[in-house]
Amino acid sequence: QVQLAESGGGLVQPGGSLRLSCAASGSILLINAMGWYRQAPGKERELVAIISRGGSINYADSVKGRFTISRDYAKNMVHLQMKSLKPEDTAVYYCNAGVITDRGLSENDYWGQGTQVTVSS
Repeated sequence: QVQLAESGGGLVQPGGSLRLSCAASGSILLINAMGWYRQAPGKERELVAIISRGGSINYADSVKGRFTISRDYAKNMVHLQMKSLKPEDTAVYYCNAGVITDRGLSENDYWGQGTQVTVSS
């Protein structure tokens, strides 16, 4: 039983900022990579940013220089600081984590329910 809970989404004007947070809870032994994905209406879900257990980070080209992903290993949390937001950033943002639970040895992929980010004037 692992749950990911996102928070921080909302409505913001172009050029504004939002900070998304995701907290993983449950029978967690260890979390490998944690990341953020987004899906806009009519589009495929895409990777926004991902951070490995070792701290390696990858960003989508469209958000480089504007978004920052960070992680609190002790709290099983990941954050996405978004600045200079554009209308094309409008999407449902999903938290993702690769989790090894205390009930097994294999890694499973878990998803949050998503949080809506709307960038509009």
